[in-house]
Amino acid sequence: MISFLQKIVKPIFGQFEREEFIKFLRMGAVFSFIIGSYWTLRPLKKAIFCTLVGASDTPLAKMGSLFFLIPILLIYTKMIDVYKREKTFYIISGVYGILAIIFTLLLAYVPTSEVCKLSIAGWSINAATLLGYAFYFFVETYGSMIPALFWSIAADTTSPDSAKKGFSFIVALGQLGGIVGPYFIASLPRRLGLQTSALALFICAVTIGLSMFFLRRFFTKTPPTLLASFHGENEQKEENKQEPGFFEGLKLLVSHKYLLAIFAVVAIPEIITAVFDQHFDTLASQQYTGTHLLEYLGTYASAVNIIALTFLLCGIGNITRVFGLGISLVLMPILYAGATLGFITLNSLTFLFGLMASSKAINYALNGPAIKQLYIPTTHDVRLKAQAWIESFGSRGSKLSGGVVNLGLKPMQKALGPIAGRAQHAMYAGYFLMFPLLFCWFFIAIFLGRKHKQAITDKKMVC
Repeated sequence: MISFLQKIVKPIFGQFEREEFIKFLRMGAVFSFIIGSYWTLRPLKKAIFCTLVGASDTPLAKMGSLFFLIPILLIYTKMIDVYKREKTFYIISGVYGILAIIFTLLLAYVPTSEVCKLSIAGWSINAATLLGYAFYFFVETYGSMIPALFWSIAADTTSPDSAKKGFSFIVALGQLGGIVGPYFIASLPRRLGLQTSALALFICAVTIGLSMFFLRRFFTKTPPTLLASFHGENEQKEENKQEPGFFEGLKLLVSHKYLLAIFAVVAIPEIITAVFDQHFDTLASQQYTGTHLLEYLGTYASAVNIIALTFLLCGIGNITRVFGLGISLVLMPILYAGATLGFITLNSLTFLFGLMASSKAINYALNGPAIKQLYIPTTHDVRLKAQAWIESFGSRGSKLSGGVVNLGLKPMQKALGPIAGRAQHAMYAGYFLMFPLLFCWFFIAIFLGRKHKQAITDKKMVC
């Protein structure tokens, strides 16, 4: 069976040794459950927040989630000094699994009507609003921490040549979870005639537990020789420069141009997508509500992963394997420039559905595996600590930046009308934010491609 699967994937991802292939199958299983739970939580987050709070308050929620993320990252950095990488994963995933069960109970039994209010420090707060914001922060921090921690472990257990083919294969397997989870689980409450999304959330808690189970199997079943990572001649020297502490990951990030450049190529597409996302959510919440909105957003989430999987099965990973990492990185700002032109020009929920799905899909299928390879010629602490800050803080911080821009959408629509206001906001965001960022992204990608190639050729750590 394994030999048959190897023959199937060889033209798409490259030639694997038998044990190497099994290793990436195990990692793909872990990632599939992570992505399945996350992409089910994403439409849940949007549907619950739009229903309980309102889509126009999404930028405020994005800002608030960033402040919650900072202490979590500080605790995570310290945990990496105390526990092994896999134990840290089990602890953090376990906490999120328990929180998912708590939110399941709250969503099922706590009244969310306007008459149900809580009094906190003299302030009267609607229970629906409080639950909407709390759940939003829960999903945002989960999406920041768990995938980033998984890829930190992947980069710390994979050689450069193996990563060229294996990382794209992991992402492809992950998309299977991203297709099944949001489409079937997110639509389940509506199909069963339930009034809340509690059942879908409980299933997410189960999938979080399964990701922990399969990661344990990965570490116990994979031969130690296949858990070795890249080692440079100057590795010990670089490691001696790094001191343990709460802010070590952040200090590493701001002290190296290479890591700041990775931060930029993570953040820039997220900023652009955040603007796309706000326009999409606003239009979607105007046409759908309740469990119907959840099902629509779940269909969108599945579409993202179907398109990403299609890209991967068509061999998009071969761009990196054949032409080099630099070409993959440079292609992304060019593709996003085309998406931005479409965003400015057309006003349609159907078009935004396709634009968002294809933009996110190409980011996951091509840009994602390429960025993860950039961490390989770095030290152990950079892979596990700085990467967490880059992937988590970079992603959410960029959404905060996009959220600030999105604050202008509501007043523009109020002043000019829904259609003209959206068109005006899209034009301003495109010309004054997106295109300048795309220009910078292009040259940063060139720098990263050259630096990575030089480090691998010279067998030296970048930092």
